Amino acid sequence: MSQQGAAQNQTDISGYLDTLWLERGLSENTLAAYRRDLVMTAQWLEKHSQGQMALLEADNEALIDFMAQRKTAGVSDRSAARWLSTLRGIYRHMIFSQRLVDDPTQKLEHPKLGRSLPSSLSSEQVETLLAAPDVTTAIGLRDRTMLEVLYASGLRITELVTLGLANVNQRQGVVRVVGKGNKERLVPTGETALDWLSIYLRDARLTLLPQGGSVLFPSRLGRIMTRQTFWHAIKKYAMQAGIKKSISPHTLRHAFATHLVDNGADLRAVQMMLGHSDLSTTQIYTHVAQQRLKQLVQEHH
Repeated sequence: MSQQGAAQNQTDISGYLDTLWLERGLSENTLAAYRRDLVMTAQWLEKHSQGQMALLEADNEALIDFMAQRKTAGVSDRSAARWLSTLRGIYRHMIFSQRLVDDPTQKLEHPKLGRSLPSSLSSEQVETLLAAPDVTTAIGLRDRTMLEVLYASGLRITELVTLGLANVNQRQGVVRVVGKGNKERLVPTGETALDWLSIYLRDARLTLLPQGGSVLFPSRLGRIMTRQTFWHAIKKYAMQAGIKKSISPHTLRHAFATHLVDNGADLRAVQMMLGHSDLSTTQIYTHVAQQRLKQLVQEHH
């Protein structure tokens, strides 16, 4: 493909993502995932056609070939479904903009996805994880407080690391969060997390941020921590706590929701705290609770 064709691909992808950002307020992480899928597809089409096929020139046959190749390579159905949704999005956008006449993904079958239950932790595992950081150090005290707030509020990791000092109202016991789609919500935080927050603000934050600033949980360099940095810290503490099961960046968030539902919390209240726009997303935690009940019955009867 000529340099002009490659540049056109980049222009088309960036223009589409800019539209998504403006219209739907998607997060940087979501937009980055969409960009990776679209750039990967454009590069494959270029190689597959010996430089003759741009992203907006793709036909049904080429996309079927690409989908089959990814399936053979072991790409999960969930990743394939996200890729197809991303591709359909840009083609429908181009049809609406009168850049295309037909959607080349029309005949591609959407992978059938089972309803997967989120990975969670037992109350005992959560306690050992929370106790893993060395709170005699400023970094350890920061991390213990972050874990406590994460579990007590059900925040996403991105929401946690971007919290500002002004986002926390200790007197009212709430955290103001700006979540997906720039939607703001107030999330109540437990007394234990608030206690740790008071200790951290008194004993550690100024050590980590001597020059001052608005970020609540600064990195070692006094900046906003990346989500990857704290995710690696969680994995390290899980190993120290002897937690063998696979965990994800959302594990404590899932534990927060699961334990609330297990103890009879109203599903609508959990939905509001998690920032889910659709109740059906939250309803998966009722399935988690049912699974745990079944496991308890099998263990004791």
